[in-house]
Formats: sequence, structure tokens, C-alpha cells
Amino acid sequence: MIEALLLVVAALVIGYSKTSIGGLSSISIAIFANLMPARESTAAILLLLITGDLVAVWHYRQHADWSLLRRLVPSVLPGLALGAAFLAVVDDTVLRRSIGVLLLLMAALQLVLQWRSPDTSVVARSRPAALGTGLAAGFTTMTANAAGAVMTLYLVARGVEKRRFLGTGALFFFGVNLCKVPFSAGLGLFTAGTFQRTVLLVPFVLLGTWAGLHTARRLSQARFDQAVLAATVVSAVALVAR
Repeated sequence: MIEALLLVVAALVIGYSKTSIGGLSSISIAIFANLMPARESTAAILLLLITGDLVAVWHYRQHADWSLLRRLVPSVLPGLALGAAFLAVVDDTVLRRSIGVLLLLMAALQLVLQWRSPDTSVVARSRPAALGTGLAAGFTTMTANAAGAVMTLYLVARGVEKRRFLGTGALFFFGVNLCKVPFSAGLGLFTAGTFQRTVLLVPFVLLGTWAGLHTARRLSQARFDQAVLAATVVSAVALVAR
């Protein structure tokens, strides 16, 4: 009973994070990883993330910044391939904790840069920053479903407005998560139990997206930036603690 309740909470958080405060989904990832075999949990989470992506894309598609997406996409596929290769040969617990530590360091750097210079967008607007973000997003999403934190740091550093943030992130992660499906299938991560569990949890993901839409409308730009950065820290801590 407790396990079922925790999975429901995880599904709600996934939906909520997709339409409002990105990064919180790592809490769900930690819950799934503690209740299921680690590799199987990544496949179950992936299907639920795609469900949330569909709702987010539908509601925020008109706000997506295609110029940003064009800068990020070229390096995502190499990152996915690198992540898949690591998953095949490296202990995923150590890897995910390392990613969590890296995200904490990135969040700390972001806060320091904002404190010393409110305009951090100069470096973030560079081509190397976009390529590095795409590569890191592809790698972290394949190994730990943690690309939300990477994207959050990049978009906040660029000073992206709330609706453009949500629209760009929605399309980016929908595309990335679809690209992950063949990699996950090739690693044998999808099982009959995974699909059964996903079907049962989809309604709770949808309920979470509804709650997230209402939250996003009420958050000011300043509160939104603070919330997504805080969610990034929570995301990193969840990965370290797993």
C-alpha cells in the first residue's frame, strides 16, 4: 500500500514539474529507483515523462524559442549515445551521484555569478555554452533522467522569460525523451510490468500537469526563477542521496 502511494506521488510530481517547476521530477526518479530495479525504473519514468511532455507541448508550444532549440539540438544525440554507452558498462549508482554533485556545483556557480554580476547571459549566449548544454543534457537524461536541471541552469543564465522557458523546455524534452526510447529498448529496459505500471499511473501524471498549469500562471518571473533554481538543487540532492 505504501509503495503504491509513493508511486502515485511520484507520478503527480512528474506531471507537475512538466508544466510548472522543472527539475522536481528527480524526486520521482529517486522514488522509482528505490522501489524498482534501477534500470527498469528509468524505462518506467521515461514513459511517464513523455506523457507529461505531451501536455506541456500542447499548452506551451506557441511560446517555444526555436532559435534556442536549434542551438541545443545538434549536441544532444552525441550526449545520448555517450550516456547509453556508460549505462551499458558503468555502475549507474556511482554515475548518478557524480551527476548530482556536478549539478550542485553548477547551481552554486550560477548563484555566485548572479550575486557578483546580475547579467550572466553573456557567457550563456555563446555557442560553446549551447553545445555544452546539449551534450550534458543528452548524457544526464540518458543516465539519470536529470537533464531538467541542466536546462534550467542554462535557461535561467540566459534570462529566458517564464513562458518562453516553459515552451522551449517542453519541446526540447519531448524530442529528447522520444530519442531515448530506442536506446532504452536496445538496452532491454522495457518489460510487460513497465507498461502495466505506466498505464495505471498515467491519470496521476495528467492530474499533476493540471496542477502545474495553475501554479505557473500565478508565479511571477522572479518567483519562477527562484523556484526552478531551488528545484535544481533538490534534483541534485535527490541524485546524490539515492
